[in-house]
Amino acid sequence: MPYSHLNDYPADIRERAKRIRLACFDVDGTLTDGRLFFDSEGRELKAFHVHDGQGLVLLRKAGIAVAFVTARASTIAEHRAAELGLEAHTAVADKFACVSAIAARLGISLEAVAFMGDDLPDLRVMQQVGLSIAPSNAHAWVRERVHWRTSARAGHGAAREFCDLLLAAQGHAEALLADVSRVEGLRIEGTA
Repeated sequence: MPYSHLNDYPADIRERAKRIRLACFDVDGTLTDGRLFFDSEGRELKAFHVHDGQGLVLLRKAGIAVAFVTARASTIAEHRAAELGLEAHTAVADKFACVSAIAARLGISLEAVAFMGDDLPDLRVMQQVGLSIAPSNAHAWVRERVHWRTSARAGHGAAREFCDLLLAAQGHAEALLADVSRVEGLRIEGTA
């Protein structure tokens, strides 16, 4: 059965998604629900959704570079990225400069970059890339300025929804669905 949901997305979003070669993600409020938990010794805790992790791995396997770009210093984000085989840039003061440097290193124009974020520190870079995405519960100032918003909330599958859009727009979804054994082979510790 072919992937039938691609036409659910607006045509301009499908066209933008076809060009993406680098997908960057904010962490807090994008890959997590935005809440910060601290234990009695001051150690930070975060919860990530396994569906998002699977989507990020599928992007990487499809040849789309993936990077976490977060303003917070976060060993947890670094560990999650390493677990998924992704790049992590933490304690980033200027997300636009960071994403521009990643794209330049990879030889990718900003038109072929997507950024998913949820609040003001993400907005400058989101206004410069080819596709900007916000989770449904992103701050209103960001939601109204992006190319597309997910229906899922941050930390509850929003990143996977975005990953699925990229995979479908670039023709990878049908192949993944047709070859379930290949999808099973993509499981790694920390994902589904």
